[in-house]
Amino acid sequence: MKKIFIILVLPLLFITLDSCKKDRPKTGVFLFSIQDDINLGAQVDQQIKESGEFNILDSATNVMAYDYLNAMKADILSGGNIYYEEEFAWELNIIDDDSTLNAFCTPGGYIYIYTGLIKYLDNSSSLAGVLGHEMAHADRRHSSKQMQQQYGLSLLLQIVSGGAEPGLLSQVAASLTSLAFSRNDETEADEYSVKYLCPTDFDAAGAANFFQKIIDQGSASPPEFLSTHPSPDNRVEHIHDEADALECAPDYEDPMIIGISYEQFKEMF
Repeated sequence: MKKIFIILVLPLLFITLDSCKKDRPKTGVFLFSIQDDINLGAQVDQQIKESGEFNILDSATNVMAYDYLNAMKADILSGGNIYYEEEFAWELNIIDDDSTLNAFCTPGGYIYIYTGLIKYLDNSSSLAGVLGHEMAHADRRHSSKQMQQQYGLSLLLQIVSGGAEPGLLSQVAASLTSLAFSRNDETEADEYSVKYLCPTDFDAAGAANFFQKIIDQGSASPPEFLSTHPSPDNRVEHIHDEADALECAPDYEDPMIIGISYEQFKEMF
């Protein structure tokens, strides 16, 4: 009788312990492992940097700019809501391209932000909101899922194992700049951006500021990297509703980061 009791209780104990962890990504049937995410991200990151197609600013000669962004990233990570906080790289890169409003994050957490986006935004909370959104795509494994649907599991595993045909890695790396996510993935990334920012000094609805600016300027749709669905209007409303539901502080002053205002940060580029 005692043996039966132990067999029945231990699974319940494991379920209870697991429920205390950060919110596990709900990926359904997903054959690509976390280590595969990490390996693929590292290879794609190396390909992007070696391709010469992206003008990536050197961190050694742009110290303050990278310090600013890394401090912002550290604030987001410190909230305790990112599931793969320890496993993924969460490495930031700045692409010097003022004509492009874009940002993207590889599987495994390699983040790229264009100077065009930085200059377009009005405050640090807006950038933190977009950064949180992109980090959510990696942390919730949207990027891996979408790439698996686009290229197939076998091709991605060939890249991870180093057995892919020449040019495939380059193709995969290029596709990340305009990876199209589903409506559900975009909505979840918006929600988690709010969740990530809520414990910080940033406006938890920072991503909504970006969409609102797009609306105010008369643009019918956001840049491709944030998808055209749901609509900007719906996303602004949903992001604010999420911030209200989480009881995030509604009043804030845009925080300085490492003693630098957002306007001063923009002037570095």
